[in-house]
Amino acid sequence: MTQPSLAPIRPRAPAAQLVRFTCAVLFAAAAATALAAQGQRIRSGIELVSLNVTAIDGQGKFVTDLAEEEFEVYEDGAKQKLTFFSKTQQPISLALLLDTSASMDERMGIAQEAAIGFAKQLHKEDQAEVIDFDSQVRVLSPFTNDAAALEKAIRSTNPNGSTSLYNALYIALKELKKVRASSTSEIRRQAIVLLSDGDDTSSLIEFDQVLDLAKRSEVVIYAIGLRQGEIARREFKEAEFVLKQLATETGGRAYFPTDARDLAKIYQGIWDELSSQYSLAYSSANPKRDGAWRRIQVRLLRPSITGRTKQGYYGPTGS
Repeated sequence: MTQPSLAPIRPRAPAAQLVRFTCAVLFAAAAATALAAQGQRIRSGIELVSLNVTAIDGQGKFVTDLAEEEFEVYEDGAKQKLTFFSKTQQPISLALLLDTSASMDERMGIAQEAAIGFAKQLHKEDQAEVIDFDSQVRVLSPFTNDAAALEKAIRSTNPNGSTSLYNALYIALKELKKVRASSTSEIRRQAIVLLSDGDDTSSLIEFDQVLDLAKRSEVVIYAIGLRQGEIARREFKEAEFVLKQLATETGGRAYFPTDARDLAKIYQGIWDELSSQYSLAYSSANPKRDGAWRRIQVRLLRPSITGRTKQGYYGPTGS
């Protein structure tokens, strides 16, 4: 029997009735860990591992003047030879995820303005989509470079219901998979910028499945966990762990502001990082096709500079 897939809700008209998640999600969740495309690899006759690397100095500032010979990449401890290097900003495909659960009511306006400010900085080669989530997940705008369309989608959000964070991440990762590069000439960075103010309360997909999906993707996740007050901080333990792990495994960052007025600054910081990254790729020297996890480490030879990228990828399978 063919297992149904989890598809995003796409309103066909402003008054279109939203389709709710059903038990079919359970079947899709079971298949979430069996994606055909594994890891950050680009098929172009050979297997290439692509990386987005952020270089940071001792003061936490981005370093953008490094040369290729200042990078060393190791896979499971074995040094790899770079086959692609660029410090010119590569185009980006990103998903903007906005928590619109009822608890966001008083902060929705500030969150909208911050997200709109972020979307307006897209370059002409970039593209973004807008996804909101409460008890449902909606793709409010498909991938586009139209700033007005993105702004309209963000402003259409209204707080209501519970929080289906994992469902939203699953859909965003699936959407980004559709725009993956097929050759080195089409390398695009991919990112999710996520804003949420609490634990997942209504997803049918489990966190472990979302994490595995993220580790098999080419996506960097930037997570903003909005907290307020001492009680909120005490009750935010699970969400903090989830957001930190998603960001760390994919080479992104997690932020935990306690004031919604800090959102604009955080979104700007994420944009500045995306604008400062290096794009690297290498052909793995490991010939095994066992699907095993391969740990990646990037070392920078310039003193006091550190590099951040995803933690690793799953090797190829089959003959």
